[in-house]
Amino acid sequence: MNENAQTSPSWVRSWLGPQVIGRCLISAAVVASTTIAATAWFKVKSPRDTIRVTGSATQRIVSDLIEWDSTIRHTASTRAEAYRVVRKDVDATVAYLEDKGIAAEDIRVSSASVNAYFDVEYEQVGNEAVSHSRLAGFEARQTVTVTSHQVELVERVSREVSALLDQNIPIESSAPRYHYTGLEDLKIEMLAAAADDARLRADEILAAAGDAERGDLVATQMGVININPANSTATSWDGQNDKTSLHKDIMTIVHVVYEVD
Repeated sequence: MNENAQTSPSWVRSWLGPQVIGRCLISAAVVASTTIAATAWFKVKSPRDTIRVTGSATQRIVSDLIEWDSTIRHTASTRAEAYRVVRKDVDATVAYLEDKGIAAEDIRVSSASVNAYFDVEYEQVGNEAVSHSRLAGFEARQTVTVTSHQVELVERVSREVSALLDQNIPIESSAPRYHYTGLEDLKIEMLAAAADDARLRADEILAAAGDAERGDLVATQMGVININPANSTATSWDGQNDKTSLHKDIMTIVHVVYEVD
C-alpha cells in the first residue's frame, strides 16, 4: 500500500507528460494576468466626480380660450311641465347670449334632465316616528356652455348674465375656466429653457469653486410643471394647472447631472 502511494506521483507525471503540465502552467499564468488587468481597468474606470444642478424657467401667458357654464332649473307638478318651462328659459338664455355677440357655434346646450323629488312626512306610531315619502313634484335642469376664443367678451357677459334674473329666469352662473391652447408646444420650449438654466448654473458654481470645469452630461430628469395664477409660486408634487385666472405663470423645472473635469 505504501509503495503504491510513493510511486503514484511518478506515474502521474509519466501519464500527463511534460507538455501537458507546461500547458497547465501557462493557462494559470494567463488567468492570473487577466485578473490583474481587469482589476487595473476597474480602477481606471471608477466613477468620476459629478455635480447635480436644478434649472428652472418661468413665463407669463395669457389665456386664449374661455369656458363658461350656466344652469337653469325649474320645478313643476308634472314632468312635462317642468321640461317645458326649463326649455323656454334655455331658449331665452341662448337668445340673450347671441344678442350680446357670442357666436351660435360657441354655445352648447346639454340634454335636459328631469328628476322626481319627494317630501318626507313623519307619522307617530306608538312611541316611534315613522317616515313616509310623498311625491312633491319634478325638477328639470339644463346647462348652457360657452366655449370661445372671445375671452374678454365672454368674461364680461358672464358678469352681466344676472340681468336674466330680471326676466324671472333662474340662472345659476359658474366661474369661467381659462385655458391656453398653445400649452403643449410651450412646455417643450420651457423645458429647454430650464435645461439651459441648469447648464449655466453648473458653469457658475464650478467657476466659483476654482479649478474645475463642466464635463459630459450624465443624466437629466424633468421636474413638475406648474401653471399658476400670475405672481403665484405655489407648487405641488404632481404639478399645478390653474384654470381660474386669465393671466398665468408657467414654471418648468429640470434636474441635471454633469461630470466634473
